[in-house]
Amino acid sequence: MAPLLSGHIQFYLIIFLCGPFYYRNIAMKESIMGLAKTEIFTDTENQIALFAKAFGHPARVKILQQLFKLDTCVCGDLVTEIGLAQPTISQHLKELKNLGLIKGNVEGTSVCYCIHKENWAAMKQLMLQFLDQDLGDSNDCC
Repeated sequence: MAPLLSGHIQFYLIIFLCGPFYYRNIAMKESIMGLAKTEIFTDTENQIALFAKAFGHPARVKILQQLFKLDTCVCGDLVTEIGLAQPTISQHLKELKNLGLIKGNVEGTSVCYCIHKENWAAMKQLMLQFLDQDLGDSNDCC
């Protein structure tokens, strides 16, 4: 027996009846499916990739440079220094904090950020081990 409604109409009807919760579940399943492939790599390989992703956006690089330059906790001064909107800066700060490269402390109504020096040193060590793989290799290839 043929369905009463076409596939597209059924999909939109489901979204209408179930609301945004259904749509979020679809997006979440797609996100989880994309992330599942990281399971075939080692923790070290995944960590290197996450750090590389952090350096893959110039705004995050600039934020880190500013935090090192000021060498103190920074509360809201990054917007004027970098020239991006506050929500954009906040999103990049969140990414860097989730990686543990920076830390934030709540002071009144604002959050102050600084470099997490212990985690930064650990990240540097991990990245240097990865980047120094070519030092002992003397074989010419291609």
